[in-house]
Amino acid sequence: MPMMLGGLGPAGALTRNDLSGVGLAPGPAARAPLGARFTEALGGRGATLAEAVAGRPSLLLPVDYACRNVCDPMLSVGAAALVASGLAPGTEFRLVTLGLAPVDESATARTMVSEQVGATGLLDATAVLTGGGEAVAAVTGAIGYRYRHDPETGSYAHPAGGVVLTPDGRVARVISPLAMTPRDLRLALVEAGEGRVGSLADRLVLLCYGFDPKQGVYTPLIRRILAAAGAATVAGIAVLVLVLHRRTRAAG
Repeated sequence: MPMMLGGLGPAGALTRNDLSGVGLAPGPAARAPLGARFTEALGGRGATLAEAVAGRPSLLLPVDYACRNVCDPMLSVGAAALVASGLAPGTEFRLVTLGLAPVDESATARTMVSEQVGATGLLDATAVLTGGGEAVAAVTGAIGYRYRHDPETGSYAHPAGGVVLTPDGRVARVISPLAMTPRDLRLALVEAGEGRVGSLADRLVLLCYGFDPKQGVYTPLIRRILAAAGAATVAGIAVLVLVLHRRTRAAG
């Protein structure tokens, strides 16, 4: 079912009619084109989506690398949840970010991802893709990810969320910020690794739009949701540590 969050009026040139077409709704048997080629910003080289996924189930997050309102905390929450999932980075999953801008933003992308993911130790299992307008359009179109560029502000109105891909590029799950918990991500990635595809009936319309959180459409509410998701992740880690501690004491 659709998930729509209402909020303030547009901060830039896009109208509510423009924004009504923004969302994430993969079609039946949706599959990302693994041959799409980008620049991998961390390594400074060309790479296909297949090389980024590297034959592993992957969390694919399309982002605006210049966005500091929602994309930053969403990536941080997702990375923390992946670390707490108990899965082995690079072996049991990959994290792939995809820049929406049709130009090479390697420097901006490296800064954003390093700041949000670097402290988690996931960089070696992360591919940061940027550049190539046709390639971006091919991937986003294939997974049902619809966004709009605002020429007035230079920002992108886009869904806050991503998808879990199977090793062969099929969309296994739609992931919203609310589902970026260790348990949910672990389940989605394990199922994707086994080639299982869940229900794709839900349509994600959780919108990130606007640089200024006081003016941007929906942005303040999403930030509160991401903060709650982050708190849930921290709570999950605390519970895990407590359980392991009790097991250690019992074994001793």
